Amino acid sequence: MDWIKTHLIAVIEDEADIVNLISIHLKRSGFRVVGFSSFKSFSTFLNEQIPDLLILDLMLPDADGLDICKYLKTKDEFRSIPIIMLTAKDGEMDKILGLELGADDYVTKPFSPKELVARVKAVLRRRIKPTDERSTIRIGKLLKIDLEKYEVAVDGKPIELTSAEFRLLQLLASRKGRVFSRDSILDYLWGNEKAVIDRTVDVHINNLRKKLGGAKTLIKNIRGIGYKLEE
Repeated sequence: MDWIKTHLIAVIEDEADIVNLISIHLKRSGFRVVGFSSFKSFSTFLNEQIPDLLILDLMLPDADGLDICKYLKTKDEFRSIPIIMLTAKDGEMDKILGLELGADDYVTKPFSPKELVARVKAVLRRRIKPTDERSTIRIGKLLKIDLEKYEVAVDGKPIELTSAEFRLLQLLASRKGRVFSRDSILDYLWGNEKAVIDRTVDVHINNLRKKLGGAKTLIKNIRGIGYKLEE
């Protein structure tokens, strides 16, 4: 996987041993890694360079990880950074809140370093150019999906989506009118590489609808089955 060597992974974690553990395994897999013990030090780094993925601990000495995630996702220059949350909190509501704020994955402590590396690869792999034969998908007069540029526009105005939201929209748009079950959506987005929790698909659908604005009605809920995209 030559594409791995081009990716820089940032780790924000106040426990040095954990940063070292993560760094060792990511570097063994060919990634470049930079670690930070606080959000302040990471913010300084952001002024110079934007990482390809962020592993974010939720309990930091100078900031709450959820607040950091929310902040990054509201900034045009940072919102496209994929985020994997790393925390000792394993409650379902904590996971759901993290996903609602735009996180791409959620790993709880204690964790397997090899599994974390696999999840990093999975998130980044979903950022690679989609394999759909068409470079652009249009749904009605409002929605345009550019698969080459990884961009979405509603009524000519660009909107920012997380990698999971983009993949979800791409899936629904690839078979207009077809109903996708929640299980099939989960399999497409994460396969066996993610610990799925209840409401995961619904959370992403709700976030996607909010961002689509006037085009949100294109996503139809088929009660008890799943979702489809149609005009």
